[in-house]
Amino acid sequence: HPCQRHDTKRPGKVRMLKKIQICLCFFFVSGILYEISLLSSCFFSYVPMSKHFLTPEQVLNLGKSIIFLETTERLEPPPLVSCSVESAARIYQDRPIILFMKGLTNDTALDLNSSYAAFSLLSSMKNVFIFPLQMEIVFQETPLLQWYNQVVPEQEKNWVHVSSDASRLALIWKYGGIYMDTDVISIRPIPEESFLAAQKSRFSSNGIFGFPAHHKFIWDCMENFVLKYNGNIWGNQGPFLMTRMLKTICNLTDFKGTEDHRCQNISFLNPQRFYPIPYPAWGRYYQVWDKSPNFNHSYALHLWNFMNHNRKAVVAGSNTLAEKLYKAYCPTTYEDLIQNADLRDFTRSEDVA
Repeated sequence: HPCQRHDTKRPGKVRMLKKIQICLCFFFVSGILYEISLLSSCFFSYVPMSKHFLTPEQVLNLGKSIIFLETTERLEPPPLVSCSVESAARIYQDRPIILFMKGLTNDTALDLNSSYAAFSLLSSMKNVFIFPLQMEIVFQETPLLQWYNQVVPEQEKNWVHVSSDASRLALIWKYGGIYMDTDVISIRPIPEESFLAAQKSRFSSNGIFGFPAHHKFIWDCMENFVLKYNGNIWGNQGPFLMTRMLKTICNLTDFKGTEDHRCQNISFLNPQRFYPIPYPAWGRYYQVWDKSPNFNHSYALHLWNFMNHNRKAVVAGSNTLAEKLYKAYCPTTYEDLIQNADLRDFTRSEDVA
């Protein structure tokens, strides 16, 4: 009975097909998990091209991001911004580096990649992600949402700074990590997880700070941001906010040397860590030094761009301290945006002549 023999073999074939389907599904899922593990396990030098399709939430949820903000409408990052992001990408190769840009939309991202040198330069770095800054989403589920819905940006004297102060608090509270201003050049890893940066004794900056997600101190800062809001006073929602909130839980004392202070599991880092050149002397970054400082006690350097007002820039061959920092910590930015810009200017002047 050939038909009966055929029927007895059929269940075996079905089981074999099911096993093959299960194996294929297993390999497919394993492939997806492997790509994710490459990202989350910090092998950013091997991140697949699919990184360009990741959402901000997916990247931020990996944790330990380094976050930068651009709250103006400009779309081309100037050299100092590019240097800040590149230096962080080099120092923190195992962490996502995220630049949020207010002027960016999902529709313009691809066009910008080919239109602007700095944008293209940063986008090409394996662990750098550039996303639109959508404040209405960032402030969701925080005390800042009600404030944001009521405030009128056009009537705010310091809106670029105030909106940045608010956004950095919300992002660090939601996802954790380190926030850095776009004029901070990283020179070595910060070994702290929960920290504030002292600009001077008993006074905290908000230009760089780090906390794990959902830290109470950051939540309290957001509540005080709204309670004591005054957009007409520069820094009231920024360094003054951090300082007054730190004073509510810590007895701040003067720094005697290069030691850090610690209070309630928050490290208050010595001014030498980020501000070895204080803001009254910001111009020294753009001067030639007989002997360059080694910054052995620093994790990063704040170049005080707010004081500079974009008047001074790094010029190839000037031998200033800033140029040396660019060469050492953001060499791609230096080569592509500084040297090449000078070469283009020289070629243009030759053509005119």
